[in-house]
Amino acid sequence: MKNFRIKRLSIIAAFLGLSLTASSCVDDLRQEPITEITSASLYKDFGNYKNLLAKLYGGLAVGGQAGGDGNGDIADIDGGFSNYMRLLYTLQVITTDEAVIGWNDGTLHEFHKMIWTPTNEFNNAMYYRLYTEIAFCNEFIKNTTDEKLSLNGITGQNLEDAKVMRAEAKFLRAQTYYHLLDLYGNVPFVDETTFGTVPKQIKRAELFSYVESQLLEVANELKAPKTNEYGRVDQAAAWSLLARLYLNAKVYTGAEKYGEVITYTQKVISAGYALNSSYENLFLADNNVNNPENIFSVVYDGVKTQTNGGTTYLVHAAIGGTMNPAEFGVNGGWGGIRTTKALVNKFEANDKRGRFYKDGQTLEINDLGNFNDGYAFIKYKNVKSNGTPGIHDNWVETDLPVYRLGDIYLMYAEATVRGGAGGNMATAIGYVNALRARANASQISVLDLNFILDERSRELSWEMTRRTDLIRFGKFTSSAYLWPWKGNVKDGIAVAEYRNLFPIPNNDLVVNPNLVQNPGY
Repeated sequence: MKNFRIKRLSIIAAFLGLSLTASSCVDDLRQEPITEITSASLYKDFGNYKNLLAKLYGGLAVGGQAGGDGNGDIADIDGGFSNYMRLLYTLQVITTDEAVIGWNDGTLHEFHKMIWTPTNEFNNAMYYRLYTEIAFCNEFIKNTTDEKLSLNGITGQNLEDAKVMRAEAKFLRAQTYYHLLDLYGNVPFVDETTFGTVPKQIKRAELFSYVESQLLEVANELKAPKTNEYGRVDQAAAWSLLARLYLNAKVYTGAEKYGEVITYTQKVISAGYALNSSYENLFLADNNVNNPENIFSVVYDGVKTQTNGGTTYLVHAAIGGTMNPAEFGVNGGWGGIRTTKALVNKFEANDKRGRFYKDGQTLEINDLGNFNDGYAFIKYKNVKSNGTPGIHDNWVETDLPVYRLGDIYLMYAEATVRGGAGGNMATAIGYVNALRARANASQISVLDLNFILDERSRELSWEMTRRTDLIRFGKFTSSAYLWPWKGNVKDGIAVAEYRNLFPIPNNDLVVNPNLVQNPGY
């Protein structure tokens, strides 16, 4: 395992004042620091390539260069708080009916209340985290062009492997730009060719086209579904993200692309994935073993990925009150996140996906700062399917699913209901009923959009899709759907429509004259 500090990165890194390193490893994409060396010499030795690629994946999993988020990638914020997946959960879930948080760290409380501003440090950390990841990817892509590979004497099987790795880097960059597109709209754009220039702002629709083109390109360059090393992306991951991009195309561009959703969900479904027989097992510490459903996951092992973000956060922060941490395979609870009655009321009594801890908890939330207000939600555990705990009782080893077949089924169903070309209603109902049968929920015979939105919440709760879903259905900011403390009112109120996007950080506006703030901020 190795960590290499690269002395020259893309302009966006220096422009945003980020402290960036490219780290890597040879053991399931883990990381550990050891030395310093120049970028140019690194890429002369193919033996370094997998290590360098690992930093791109590590940028999703951990927040810094040392165990426990030490030596953070982003300045002025704790490495655990600045973890990619933890921040994505904050912006995608805590802003919705699926979760509230009891902590008053800085401006964290603003998210569920929907009162965030351009100075919110967690919003800003998400923005900088995304550009940090893009900087990592750009550096790898820039150094693995056909010309560079030839100059560095990379040939034979090493050359073929390097090209696949480059496709993976391009996928990870496209995925990051997808999150920028979704969260912020019009954003600065940098790639491997724009070093030394002040980033220009790209329109949301143009960025949609860029992400689409990148994914279509790498879909032909990545390894076939289920043939890459676990924890690395393949063609099915590209198809999954394309389906998600197309599902939201009307929000991003004004044009519907539901037929394309049908096309790419069918590609995934035909690639040999199957539902895990147990919904609960999808979120346990051995969910990397014998799991036919997950398409791409962020990998944790409890030893070499020690972070206060990721699934460590999702397990610890969801435990409080009279809950027993040992039942979740950890040494304590942080008493932070729980859910609202709006989510609780979506489940039938026997639905296995609706697992709530009620002892000492109230359904009503009178005080957002009190963990006992609101039912606790049981989703992720640091426990294996045989009941034994994870290897470490503090750092969780449960992998975090990013794309899985359950979501693919629901995207197909929604696109079919919305009139996507090639969709079949009987097939769509069959996919939904397969999910409900696994959950021990009643079968359905008719699908409509309201049902699908609720079913997505039942199936995908706390999987970082909810805000995007609510926006697509016109229910995130409007009065069409209210939940407790939406708009900072106990019973919920509508908020201004501009909150469908987050603000560009003020600091970035100051240093980049090319940027225009999102309306309303």
